[in-house]
Amino acid sequence: MYICLVSVHGLIRATDLELGRDADTGGQTKYVVDLARALARHPDIDRVDLVTRLVEDPAVDPQYAREIEPLEAGAQIVRIPCGPQQYIPKEQLWDHLESFSDHLAQWLQEQGRVPTLIHSHY
Repeated sequence: MYICLVSVHGLIRATDLELGRDADTGGQTKYVVDLARALARHPDIDRVDLVTRLVEDPAVDPQYAREIEPLEAGAQIVRIPCGPQQYIPKEQLWDHLESFSDHLAQWLQEQGRVPTLIHSHY
C-alpha cells in the first residue's frame, strides 16, 4: 500500500521541528511527521510520502528547500513548489493551492505509481 499525506503549511522536516516558531508550526507539523513514521512501520504499507511546500527563504533553514528528505525506511518528505519561494502563513496560501495541486499531480505521475490513499491536512 502506498499512502500520500499532504500538509501544505508550516515548516516540516524530519528532525528538530521548529514547534512554536509561529502559528503554523505547532501540533500539526509534529502530528503529520509522527503519522508518516507510524504508517511506514505498518507491515501492509510499503511507502509513505509526506508532501508539503518547498520553501527557499534565507529567513528559514535551507533544509526546507530540499525536494526529498528521508524520514525513515519507507517514508520520505516530498517538497512541492507552491506560490512564492519565501515562507508565508497558511492564510496567504489560498491563492496558490491550485498551483500546489498541479505540481503534486505532475510529481505523482512521474512516480509511475498511484497512491492507494491520499489524505490531506490543512
